[in-house]
Amino acid sequence: MPRRNTTWIPVLVALFWYSHTAFGQLAAATTTVNFGTVQVGNMKSVPFPISNGSKSNLTISQATVSGTGFSFAGPNLPMTLAPQQSANLYVTFYPQAPGSASGSLTVTTSNLIGKSGKQHGSNMNFSLSGIGSAGSYLTPLPASVSFGSIPVGTKQLQSVTVNNSGGSSVTVSQAAVSGPGFSASGLNSPVTLAAGQSLTLTVAFSPTSSGASSGTLAISSNASNPSLPIALSGTGATAGYLTPSASSVNFGSIPTGSTQQQSVTVNNSGGSSVTVSQAAVSGTGFTMTAFNSPVTLAAGQSLTLTVAFTPTSSGTSSGTLAISSNASDSSLPIALSGMGTTAAGQLTASPASLSFGNVSVGSSSTQNGTLSASGSSVTVSSVSSNNSQFAIGGIGLPITIPAGQSVPFKVTFSPLVTGTVSGSISVVSNASTSTIAEAVSGSGQAVQHSVSLSWSPSNSTVTGYNIYRGTISGGPYAKINPAVDALTTYADGTVQSGQTYYYVTTAVDSSGVESTYSNQVTAQIP
Repeated sequence: MPRRNTTWIPVLVALFWYSHTAFGQLAAATTTVNFGTVQVGNMKSVPFPISNGSKSNLTISQATVSGTGFSFAGPNLPMTLAPQQSANLYVTFYPQAPGSASGSLTVTTSNLIGKSGKQHGSNMNFSLSGIGSAGSYLTPLPASVSFGSIPVGTKQLQSVTVNNSGGSSVTVSQAAVSGPGFSASGLNSPVTLAAGQSLTLTVAFSPTSSGASSGTLAISSNASNPSLPIALSGTGATAGYLTPSASSVNFGSIPTGSTQQQSVTVNNSGGSSVTVSQAAVSGTGFTMTAFNSPVTLAAGQSLTLTVAFTPTSSGTSSGTLAISSNASDSSLPIALSGMGTTAAGQLTASPASLSFGNVSVGSSSTQNGTLSASGSSVTVSSVSSNNSQFAIGGIGLPITIPAGQSVPFKVTFSPLVTGTVSGSISVVSNASTSTIAEAVSGSGQAVQHSVSLSWSPSNSTVTGYNIYRGTISGGPYAKINPAVDALTTYADGTVQSGQTYYYVTTAVDSSGVESTYSNQVTAQIP
């Protein structure tokens, strides 16, 4: 048997290596996370430990959170984990209202597989839960305290209430006051306030010097707002004091049975309010008009009182206006004096006569005069004119003129006709001469009127125009220009007040022939 030659024939086997990335696995210690109890308005973040349990890179591309109060806090995505690498994902719980809350976190991973570059992904879900707690916090009422303006050396109190507006107890450990002049009372610390309970403190301001002051009432507690500041403010003001317009009032000589009044003004010249509680008058013949007490005067404000003197007999009288208040000068006396006299006063008019000169009829002219009292006061009861063309004004009646003083008046002349006009101003009073007279005179001047006429020139060749006037509409008319007038204007200065005139014109050619009348115009003289 022939020997068979056995030869190994090499066979080339092509091995094709397909490069690929194995799909990674995301691992977590737990898929359920409980945030516990978090106070409403507060925030709690929890880490989620994750790891890449595979032998290839793993990319976390997205993290989606659902549920009220939950949110993804980081890190920034996408994020790639090497094999066996670990990292933390963070989710925050921020409750907006008391009660249980639930949600979920979905983590999406993605990987590249093969040279094709196809991307595959998977999701991993985590359940989230937590409880929102009402917690505890203090609410002040008011949020700030203003004492306004307080006199130096006095004290004002105000109340401040702090309320536990949360859902659990609060322990107030301290209430401290800062700022010059401020103090507080009403806290025996510590004080525990159940939910809804309140604590009332008393804050005082007692300035020792003038000027603005500020401070703080700081309330310390274990509430969510452990330090509660309440702003305090106030102004120290200098004490109020009253300043009279005059330290004494002298009424002078007054006829018995007559009354004269004078005003007294007291001004609050201090830096704080003053309350006037009483104003009393003493002394024979002195009285005061009533005012509604008490009256409070702010700094700079004034009070005006009216005091009267009515002597019942001749001789000197004295008295006092006493003003009581809470000012630094709590009792303010103002001396009053006057003299009763039986002799009547004298009244004179100045000037003794008034001359208005020439005044156009229909217009007017005014001059001033004065009435003066001497000896004792005089009461003027009436002022009159015996001619209606002279009118008196500028004086209110009746009026009492103290001795040595004067009052003004006015006389107006309004002539109604031309020519000289005269009259007399009579003044009636309780003076020794009960009626005095002042002569007045003037002259009424006529007003000269003129009518200005104009017209359009004739279309024909003319030498001039004639102007005609009548007192009846439609004529008859009378020519008023002495000769043919070449102008197209004319002024008629011969008119009389109160009349109505009717005007027409004619055109005259070189032969002396006139045209017919133009249209009629009317002029009414005032």
